[in-house]
Amino acid sequence: MDKQQTVATSQAVSGIALHTGARATVRLLPGEVNTGVVFRRVDVPGKPEVHALASNVVDVQRGTTIAEGNGMVATVEHIMSALHACRIDNCVVEMNGAEPPICDGSSLPYYEMIRSAGIVQQDAEARYFTPSQPIYVEGKVTRLVYLPGSDPLRVSCLTSFRGCPVDPQFEEYVLDPETYGSQIAPGRTFVDYSELKVLLSMGLCKGGSLDAAAIIHNGAIICKDQLRFPNEIVRHKILDVIGDLYLTGRRLTGKVIAIKPGHPNNVELAKRLMAQMQ
Repeated sequence: MDKQQTVATSQAVSGIALHTGARATVRLLPGEVNTGVVFRRVDVPGKPEVHALASNVVDVQRGTTIAEGNGMVATVEHIMSALHACRIDNCVVEMNGAEPPICDGSSLPYYEMIRSAGIVQQDAEARYFTPSQPIYVEGKVTRLVYLPGSDPLRVSCLTSFRGCPVDPQFEEYVLDPETYGSQIAPGRTFVDYSELKVLLSMGLCKGGSLDAAAIIHNGAIICKDQLRFPNEIVRHKILDVIGDLYLTGRRLTGKVIAIKPGHPNNVELAKRLMAQMQ
């Protein structure tokens, strides 16, 4: 059987947070067996900890926010995605703010941080899960289907954004560390130009820039340098699905079919998976 894993050494990433605009540092530390992923707010008295579980999600507005006790952490999906892909079962994610750095808008800096930290096996069997029967989640335009299976997690995703030069976009990947690092992790976050004013009026995107996001506007995608992939948008959506589903606290097997996914329905699917676990 596969063994649980954690990071071998401490590594850190610093930068500006997307929504708060504050400077923040994330530091990964080794975690004990069977403790899962735990976020620790070192800037809050008592250093409260928040377990990265769907049951602790308190907000899914333009990102996934978790809270427990007097601890709260926003926009955890990119870190969770990289941890999921690298099969890190247990670790402590120390943060000196409420939101991690957005970096370049992808999960690649977090993936590289994990690889730099090194990965070690632990003296316990890895915990896998697949549902006993298909699970279907439906939103306004979103459809998510989880099909049980024993093979490594496969994610198929379809997106459609009017005004995007490549539309619709489709991709499918089997989740493994190498494929994730080269094909999924580099996919950057994005926003439609028409949404920016709304987001800013809500007090969000204070740390946003073309260094950290792509903007869809009048049939073009505006970003720093150039697109990393012609279908970079759907790859980022897959990145988010992988991150949100790791809020189950388990390595997942089977297949996810995602049509126009978003954080609300991703998290709902994670909650339904957790309900089956129990």
